[in-house]
Amino acid sequence: MEEPGGGGNGSPPRVCAGKPPRHGGTVHPARDRHPAMSIPAFASAQDLRCLDLEKEAGEVLAECSPRGVLDDGLRCLDSETTSKASTSYTETQMIRSSFALWHGFFRLWKHKSMRRLSSFPPIGFRKRSRRRRSNRDSRVPMPDSTSAADNESSFFKPTWRNFTISELEKATNNFNSENMIGKGGSAEIYRGCLENGQLVAVKKITRGTTEEKTHNFLSEMGVLVHVDHPNTARLIGVGVEGGMHLVLVLSPHGSLANLLHAVTDSKDKLAWGIRYKVAVGTAKGLEYLHERCHKRIIHRDIKAANILLTEDFEPQICDFGLAKWLPDEVTHHTLPSFEGTFGYLAPEYCMHGVVDEKTDVFAFGILLLELISGRRAVNSSQQSLLMWAKPLLEQNHIRDLIDPSLGDSYDSKQMDRAAKTAYICIQHSSVLRPRMSEACLLTPSLPKTGRG
Repeated sequence: MEEPGGGGNGSPPRVCAGKPPRHGGTVHPARDRHPAMSIPAFASAQDLRCLDLEKEAGEVLAECSPRGVLDDGLRCLDSETTSKASTSYTETQMIRSSFALWHGFFRLWKHKSMRRLSSFPPIGFRKRSRRRRSNRDSRVPMPDSTSAADNESSFFKPTWRNFTISELEKATNNFNSENMIGKGGSAEIYRGCLENGQLVAVKKITRGTTEEKTHNFLSEMGVLVHVDHPNTARLIGVGVEGGMHLVLVLSPHGSLANLLHAVTDSKDKLAWGIRYKVAVGTAKGLEYLHERCHKRIIHRDIKAANILLTEDFEPQICDFGLAKWLPDEVTHHTLPSFEGTFGYLAPEYCMHGVVDEKTDVFAFGILLLELISGRRAVNSSQQSLLMWAKPLLEQNHIRDLIDPSLGDSYDSKQMDRAAKTAYICIQHSSVLRPRMSEACLLTPSLPKTGRG
């Protein structure tokens, strides 16, 4: 059984970590970005210019930039520019300020006997730059980092609960292995039941030194504090006694991977209406993270195991352990090492360590192919769904992609839409992939009655 953050029982974990051929992490200054679409009807002169730039830049990269840090030049960019030095400095200040604030809060919280934080004032946020067009709202000013120890509590969601270790042990039966529903490279996830009967998933950080665990815990919590959307998983509390724990609402149906890849009779497979609902909801969740969230968040680990399903099969994106946030003035990160799940990794990430919104768009395309075909991103024989499906998409043989267990029980227009969206999302060049707001337009919502 595959669950969020892990490879699942009976199948090897697909989480990888390695070092691409480059040095150090880099951030790259942004200019106003206009995404290119691969559908000819949507193409513009700007899109075609970007494709020409990509061909020319390929030669330059081969001669002058073995690390691929000039990949920034392959994006659709306008004339507005920002100094790289000032961009890096600004981001460094923001990271140091936020990390000092969270560490100060962590110390305060860990040494105070606080069971609930309902008396805490609302969360504050930095006021965002107006340079980049965005759907995000204005933020109220953030307190000065020098007084972080006094103000860190104001950045904590007032509805979150601080669980004691005894409460978590009771809920999970002392973290019994029979209650383990997922295991990844850095954490274990346990099914639990609180005293009020609420089912929860307890994520226990297990990898690394105490300092590394604290860093991973604070990093994920620092992302979750900004996330609030129907298509993202809901954190209800944390526990810092006896380890680092994140407590989330446990979705009744578990993960998409559980149902889609369960070894059962074909009649128990997810109906197409539900699969399409999952596709639409996941697209909305990613569009929120990329374009409408308080922070511009890149998830970096979109996969079937990290999509939870509520009682009415509404998808919720979970596991933000690898998530990165990008300031508005930065186009992308170049990471010195990479982590992720084989089968979902974008080419520019594998080759150059480049991370931006298009990294998630690529993974979303693979997820669509899973929903259409019923196949895993990488099967037990290490065969890639991408390599199998892409030639069929290029030849428009959509019928050959469809999960045989569906038979003829699917909406042909929805299927065609999903397949074409998957195709443009898995383009090798990130320039040719859409933004998630465009992918949402390509996968319009289901009618209220559409279920199966």
